[in-house]
Amino acid sequence: MSSALIIITIFFLFSIYLAIRAKKGKTMDHEGWSVGGRSYGALLVFLLSAGEIYTTFTFLGGSGWAYGKGPAILYTLAVNAFMGIFLYWVHPRVWRFAKDNDVRTISELFAKKYQSAGLGLLISLISIAAMVPLFVLQLKGLGIIVSQASYGAIPADMAIWIGIIAVTLFVMISGIHGSAWTSALKDLMILIVVVFIGIYIPLHYYGSFGEMFKAIDTAMPSFLTFSDTGLNIPWYISTVFLSVVAYFCWPHYMAAVFTAKDEKSLKRNSILIPAYSLIMLFAFFVGYASILQIPHLEGAAVDLSLFEITKETFSPVVVGFIGAAGMLTALVPGSMLLLTTSNMLAGVVQKALGVSEEKQQSGMYARFMVPFVALVSLYFIFHSNDTLVAIMLLGVNIVAQFFPALLMSFKQHNPMTPAGAICGIMAGVLFLAVTYIEKISLAQLFPWLGEGLSYMNIGIAAFILNIIIACAVSVFTRKKL
Repeated sequence: MSSALIIITIFFLFSIYLAIRAKKGKTMDHEGWSVGGRSYGALLVFLLSAGEIYTTFTFLGGSGWAYGKGPAILYTLAVNAFMGIFLYWVHPRVWRFAKDNDVRTISELFAKKYQSAGLGLLISLISIAAMVPLFVLQLKGLGIIVSQASYGAIPADMAIWIGIIAVTLFVMISGIHGSAWTSALKDLMILIVVVFIGIYIPLHYYGSFGEMFKAIDTAMPSFLTFSDTGLNIPWYISTVFLSVVAYFCWPHYMAAVFTAKDEKSLKRNSILIPAYSLIMLFAFFVGYASILQIPHLEGAAVDLSLFEITKETFSPVVVGFIGAAGMLTALVPGSMLLLTTSNMLAGVVQKALGVSEEKQQSGMYARFMVPFVALVSLYFIFHSNDTLVAIMLLGVNIVAQFFPALLMSFKQHNPMTPAGAICGIMAGVLFLAVTYIEKISLAQLFPWLGEGLSYMNIGIAAFILNIIIACAVSVFTRKKL
């Protein structure tokens, strides 16, 4: 067994120990299992919510897109900057309503705000559809990380199976407490590892960051600038907008909000997020440094850039620590996604079967759904060839469709009716589904937009359609009330 594999194994077992140990002394009814009894202070809320920034995307997708797409990856930094500003005002209001109305999921939030079980059910189904691809992203990333860091000793498929079994067990046993404890270990590892390799590798190969970018610009003159087509400025702006509004509505992120013991914890969290997310920049530096050193990666293989260059640069011991940190970026966010998806699916099943939704019964159904969701996710893991960023952006576009209805629900006299919210969200999601499956672009749908604007994120068209339909139906249904 290589030294890298030994280190990864040690951290893997320690993370499982922490996750299971986290339940000691905790009340594990449904509220305790799913939202920590709404008792978390600023630190734990921060680790759960801000910590969701550091996923396999940080390790693989971020460096991979820097390697393959150049400046397009910088959209993530803009997202986190804007996100912190708006979260300061939005999430405390969400928390207040959730606490007063015993809300544990985003679907319950919508159902109670709009007094509509149908809207709550729709939110559940769409949330599940959006979170499964994101869970798939974490597990695909886990397979890549462990396979690469172990120098192929553990195949990617085997790593995925081991990871999903471990996550399933500790989510069933410890719920959100396990995610919180292991998130502390993950974030510490990420801070050390990503900053180290993000500084060392560019300096080692190029002497300075400036020389690195000069070398790239000399070899590939147009690579470091936005083009007029493809991932251009309109794409960048539209993707930043959709990603920001989606953050308010991600069900697993909302679950972290529900754990807070007070509004002050959430406000502190939102202040720190923009600075915290700058650590991602160091992962981008590794991707840029790999362009001229590892020039042969194409397609989905660009996600391997970080590990390809670290294996060329460091000893197996260092690669083992890098792999351990990367492994945790899959396990911790993956556990939050699995918990939230299972929780929401349990609510759907209980409604369909007419089963009591009191806390003890709901907790039992939610735990039962954890292995089911894990197994369903495995199918998509082995039948998807998209890059990690492409998978994430699909989920972002879907979840962003909740935002208009969420925003309107904060108004004292909500102008959007339940029927309007349902029809608007359905229109946006169906539009995205058809265009994704049929691979239809904005340029094909709206050729009159012009060459530049036609490359906007297609989620913008779905978002606008959502608002138009929601407003029209709301006007019509208000008149009939």
